[in-house]
Amino acid sequence: MTKEIKSEAKLTFFEATSIIVGHGVGSGILSVPFLASRNDWKDLLWIIVVAYLINLIMHYMIAELSYNNSGAQFIKCFENELFVGRFKKFATWVAFGLLGISVILNVSGFIAGAAAVFQAWFGMPTWAGMILYYVVAASVVNFGMKLVGICEKISVGSMVLVIGVLFVATLLSPMSPLPTQFIATSNLVALYSMISFSLSAVMSVPQVVKGLNGDVKRIRGAIAAGTGINTGLILLITFMTMLGAGANISENGALVDLSLHLGGWVSIVGYIFSLLALSTSFWANTLNLRDIVHEQTKWNVKLSWLVSSVPCLLIALIGVSSFVGFTRLASVVQVLAGVGIIISYNRSRRREGVAPICGVWGKLPFQILVVLSSIFATVGALAKVY
Repeated sequence: MTKEIKSEAKLTFFEATSIIVGHGVGSGILSVPFLASRNDWKDLLWIIVVAYLINLIMHYMIAELSYNNSGAQFIKCFENELFVGRFKKFATWVAFGLLGISVILNVSGFIAGAAAVFQAWFGMPTWAGMILYYVVAASVVNFGMKLVGICEKISVGSMVLVIGVLFVATLLSPMSPLPTQFIATSNLVALYSMISFSLSAVMSVPQVVKGLNGDVKRIRGAIAAGTGINTGLILLITFMTMLGAGANISENGALVDLSLHLGGWVSIVGYIFSLLALSTSFWANTLNLRDIVHEQTKWNVKLSWLVSSVPCLLIALIGVSSFVGFTRLASVVQVLAGVGIIISYNRSRRREGVAPICGVWGKLPFQILVVLSSIFATVGALAKVY
């Protein structure tokens, strides 16, 4: 079944898959090994299976919601499905503002992270690194969805290659035993939360729906493959870090710990991986926000791109100190958006009377499961790790 959906560009299957991977891969994946080391390694396996399946169902629901609304982004879906009555416009603009701020803060973090890589690698001043990275990364989005898809594809292939090299190097080095001790239930909850966060690419799903022109089979396949590749990357990075660094895993990130174990050359590989991971997330987030701004304001695409990306650079240059507070704000916004998405999907599904993407997996019990998982993951983000 296919519904013709207008899009600025057509994506190949691998480009659509790479947009899902690119949105998900990032700092979260590099944080999983520390949390995994604070649990029995066997618990990692069942947790990642559960997180993959629930995230897959959630992404399918989002895809179907967007599909039912001609490839629209979240805010337009909320306006069409969720908000009613005299406060409809007001609620739409509040949601637009909150989601926009959340994305801008996230992207400013990517710019700051890239500048830190340039400083560590080349000794470049932070402000210069931020401007250089912004000019290079934002120019990709300026040329539109097709170039983003191509760059995501190249970056994802490169990241898989980089992790493959590191995994082989780890196997050839002295290895440590895997952790087998149960420490605390809160550690399990925190691990689930981080894996769930690392697999999330919710805002990029409408891009896949549009880029694949509403082809249901390819939409399902791209989402499943993209989430699957991210799952594979999480497993590879986590196990090679636990085998390599052993009990010395810190909260500094997986590649920092591997550098200490394997030698200095891993630092260079780590810089490359970090820049690729930050860039894929930068492209996906700013492309999504550009489309949201364009849908809501009817401004032209170039102006929408500038409004979506320039504030990110300005916030990074100003150097906002309380990123923890902003992270919590972003997580609250994401939970509210997640609940809103499922309610919108419920209404959309009932109105349409068919479920071409989700089928039986979009029924009410699974909608409730996705909402509970979203709340559980948010609680896990604040859980104490022992």
